[in-house]
Order: sequence, then structure tokens, then C-alpha cells
Amino acid sequence: MSIIIVKNLSKSYPVAVKEPGIKGTINHFFHRVYRSINAVQDVSFEIAPGEIVGFLGPNGAGKTTTLKMLTGLIHPTSGTVKVAGYVPFLRQEAFLQKITLVMGQKQQLLWDLPAIDSLKINAAVYNISDKEFQRRLGELTEMLALEDKLKQPVRKLSLGERMKAELLAALLHRPHVLFLDEPTLGLDVNAQVAVRDFLRDYNQRYQATVLLTSHYMADITALCQRVLLIHQGKLMYDGSLDGLLERFAPYREVHVELAQPLPLEKLKIYGDVQHLEGRAACFMVEQESLTRTVSKILSELEVIDLTVTEPPIEEVIGRVFQAGVV
Repeated sequence: MSIIIVKNLSKSYPVAVKEPGIKGTINHFFHRVYRSINAVQDVSFEIAPGEIVGFLGPNGAGKTTTLKMLTGLIHPTSGTVKVAGYVPFLRQEAFLQKITLVMGQKQQLLWDLPAIDSLKINAAVYNISDKEFQRRLGELTEMLALEDKLKQPVRKLSLGERMKAELLAALLHRPHVLFLDEPTLGLDVNAQVAVRDFLRDYNQRYQATVLLTSHYMADITALCQRVLLIHQGKLMYDGSLDGLLERFAPYREVHVELAQPLPLEKLKIYGDVQHLEGRAACFMVEQESLTRTVSKILSELEVIDLTVTEPPIEEVIGRVFQAGVV
């Protein structure tokens, strides 16, 4: 049985329209005209318990709006949502005990106090006993490698340490469903890897369900077997990462090292030249013509080395959003 059920979910906002100039300002003041902005349009999906699902889309696509509806922070215009058996916008205490929302650009820890003080407040809010608080704190601190950091003022922690402490605070009540909005935003590579490893371990240890948004595709490829793609408020794709590549990337990258540099005009006949620097060239070739194109390159050019790879998933998704196709 699914732990998250979303059916025909939509959210629209009225936005005031103002004409330029003094006349427009006066009309805007006395006779305000509105137009409707559709942030999310007729989105439907289900997520099973224990799944880690990537939620992808460009800025303004509707990802954060969807997460806010799933956590009950805003009311949908239409459609239905059930999370762990509850209607989110009712904000029932039992529901809030089962979910958490982490936003990479927001913080809940008090800046000038040690993180441990904020954690104690969270424990009181969620009615966690002192004994259970110490046990959970010990588990999460070990998993996040935060020993000896929680007694320092939050402002003295590094960005990666602060993000780990934020995760600890968000997971102290051991939620069943994690909504993570850019949890690795701004972190360096090592801190990103540490957060990914923690989320993977937490999911395996507690069978928590995770819906994750991220602009770092390494987060998605490392953690998610399934992805949802949203564009202009509409769900464009729901399936596996491999399926995404098969559906939206029917081409391969052919990397060639030549014996001598050749002009771009001469190389264009072999495919879409993505990169050319000195003797190194990269072609984008449709998969159905790959064998024929590679044979032609090897027979007509002086080739030192040739490799064929799949395009980076960032590029695949970028092309999907640019094309706006389903």
C-alpha cells in the first residue's frame, strides 16, 4: 500500500496585473485586476513505503509548491493528497509526528546557541523522553559524524556541519516520510557525499520514505532508482532513471582523438559536434545510426582513440526541459 497518494493535485495563485505609469498605478489601486498562475497542474503519483524518489525540475517548475502541499503548509486548489493515511493540510499532531521537511536554504537551529539546545527543544516539542532522546541523539550523531560539534554555537559550524545538524534536528522524532528540498545546496563535494551516505544509511536502517529534490544530479543518481520530472507545473515523467535515458536520450556521445586537428566544417558530416579542442572531438549521434557513424569515422579519419558513452543525465534532463515534451 502506498504511503504517499497524490491525485490530480493543482495549485494556482491570483497575481495582480499592473499597467505601467501613473494611470496604471491609480487603476491598480482602485480597480485591481488579477490573473491566475498555475504553479502545479493536475499532478498524480504514488510512492511506496521505503522508496527514495527523486523529484526533478527547473526553477519555478512547481517542486517546492508540491512539497509544501504534501506537508500541509499550503492548501491545494484542487485534487487530493494522502500522506501516511492523513490529509496534510489538516496538520494533525499524529501526521506531524510522521513527516519532516528539510529545506537546504532554510534553517531551524538557533544561530547563536549550541545545536544541542535546539535539539532539546525539538525533543520537548515531540514529547521524546530524556532516555529516548539520548539514545536517538547517540545514533544520529554517530551516523552523521557530529561528535563534539553539537556543543558549539551553530554560527561556528562549517556549512556541511550545519546541514548535518539540521538533518539531525529534522529526524530526531524519527519520521516515516522525509521531504528533502535541496538538502545539499551549497555544500562542497565531500559534504555532499557525507549527506548522501547518511540518507542512504538512514533509509536502510529505518525504512523511511524519501522524496528528494536536488539540482545536483549526483544526489539523484546515488540515491534514487525512480524519478519524477515536473515542468511548468505538469508531471512529465514518472519512472526509472534508466527508463528516462531510454525515453529521452536516444543518442550517444562519441569521443574521438584524431591524429591531427581538423576544422569543424569537416567534422560536422559525422554528427552534431558538441566539443572540439585540438585533436579531441565529441559527437552526439543518434543510437540507431551509431554503428554506421562509428564505422564511417574509423574508415575516413585518422583515429588514435575512440570511445562511446551515454550522455550525462544532467544534459538529458536539460534537453527534456528545453524541449518541453512529455
